[in-house]
Amino acid sequence: MAQAPSPRPDPVDLSHHYSRVTKNRGASQVKDFYKYFSIPGIGNLAGEGAAALTDRFKPTPNQPVDPPLVAPSSVSSSGEPISSRVVVPKTSENTDVFHKIDLKSALQYGQAQGYPPLFSYLRQFTRENMHPNIPYAKGPDIIITCGSTDGFAKTIEALSNVWDKDHDRLDEREGLIVEEFSYMNAIQAARPRGLNIVPVNIDDEGMKAGGKGGLEDVLENWDESKGKRPHLIYTVTLAKTLIGQNPTSGILSVERRKEIYALCCKYDVVIIEDDPYWYLQYPSAKRSYPASRAVQESRGAVPGARNFNTPNSSGYPFLDSLVPSYLSIDIEGRVVRLDTFSKTVAPGSRLGWITAQPALCERLLRITETSTQQPSGFVQSVVGQMIIGPHDPNGRGGGKDDAGWETDGWVRWLEGLRGNYERRMQTMCNILESGKQLLKSGRRQSMTDDWSVVETVPMYDFVWPLGGMFVWIKLNLKTHPLWKKIDHEKLGRALWVYLTTDKYLVLVAPGSLFAPTEEIRVGKGWSFFRICFAAVDEPDVAKTSHRFVEGCKSFWRKKNVGDIEESAALDLDDDTFNLVQC
Repeated sequence: MAQAPSPRPDPVDLSHHYSRVTKNRGASQVKDFYKYFSIPGIGNLAGEGAAALTDRFKPTPNQPVDPPLVAPSSVSSSGEPISSRVVVPKTSENTDVFHKIDLKSALQYGQAQGYPPLFSYLRQFTRENMHPNIPYAKGPDIIITCGSTDGFAKTIEALSNVWDKDHDRLDEREGLIVEEFSYMNAIQAARPRGLNIVPVNIDDEGMKAGGKGGLEDVLENWDESKGKRPHLIYTVTLAKTLIGQNPTSGILSVERRKEIYALCCKYDVVIIEDDPYWYLQYPSAKRSYPASRAVQESRGAVPGARNFNTPNSSGYPFLDSLVPSYLSIDIEGRVVRLDTFSKTVAPGSRLGWITAQPALCERLLRITETSTQQPSGFVQSVVGQMIIGPHDPNGRGGGKDDAGWETDGWVRWLEGLRGNYERRMQTMCNILESGKQLLKSGRRQSMTDDWSVVETVPMYDFVWPLGGMFVWIKLNLKTHPLWKKIDHEKLGRALWVYLTTDKYLVLVAPGSLFAPTEEIRVGKGWSFFRICFAAVDEPDVAKTSHRFVEGCKSFWRKKNVGDIEESAALDLDDDTFNLVQC
């Protein structure tokens, strides 16, 4: 029976009223990728996905040492319960606005800079503990955001103009410099505004300052037929081997940062430093990586190798041991730093903060007042109560005896979190290291003898991450027996799909997901995978890592073109792997 026509009319088409920026927006490639997390039994190595007590996880040492021993995460290091309950009272009689945490105040319209108790605490923690050596007069200010993505969106709104190819002159087009592989949510926020996305080459440490394709080369030899010389850099400074850049998990050394900062001063460039993984720096990787390869230790940035906070200490050896932010060398106030609670409390908290010079924070405050207004009052009050603690008898904080964590507990939590992820990193990298080569046996004949021969085929390579949550895998697809018979991008896609099949059930993030330009996607994006050791529970890291290795070995044994064509043709989603960056 034919369906009766609906008596209600369709809504009118309003697309002719869309702004140019709205018309230019596309679906988030990162968010679109989340649908694969629901594959039954999938081992999610792609990443992204009650209050704990501060000593739930065992810390790892600040100094570079042998791989840390695995410690159970189900109990604290003292054997006591691992969690407590945070209670925010309905009302508080406290009259000090910077210590008054209650629902009555948190759920009202609030100040755009953030909920006063949390704002006050974060401002002090940022200036005195995280970055005690910022070199410009009077130091920075902060503004609380709805996470780093919100912070980035507001920053580029404050520091760039919208450009449209059909309405504006080419010489008015502004640009954003990014690493050769970058976090795509930021790229997808900038591109609809008409910003020219300009990649800079990276090495094992991160963004290159000099050399062909390095920052100096890009700025000095800028082709003005493409628009204005870029005046913004977006960088996840936990770069490729030393502070956990997303996606490549490195750390940019202080020396390299100084080189890049000097170029930014010379060419008047603002640095947008997105640093969600700053606390996750892994001293043990400095020894484990060269030991596994029988090579000399790197001379790059080394977390834990020294006290970086000189002359002013943060007051905490753990924070002093971390390779510092660009803010530590920001003599001109041209660094905008984005921090978040997503990696330290919960991604769904949607809470973070911007650190920048006061004049820029004032402009960001004006943007916030007429957009998000402030982050969720619920979230701000709970996080504030957990860390700062109650100043009312009806409240309960996140620490023992219903007190708050306070700064000692917050730093202890961050230290334990680093330890938990460092052990996962060691587990995954040891398995990847031992399984990166396929052993092939065969027979060869000489004039007099018949020889049994065993050869090794390198399937992939990687650098042990000195920070972050990811291992950046470089596929050696040239060693696959069908390399010369199949399109290379199709071969990479076939491996990605093959790993998700029932026998292996491993989901990794294809490198093309992080390619900021079409040229990089087509040229090399298909030859990388990003795998995450933070997305699965600690006991499952080893099992999932082994399945990845076995899946690769099985794929490298395939000699039939039809098998590869079949995997590449599976409709997991063409757009997820191809990800055309228009």
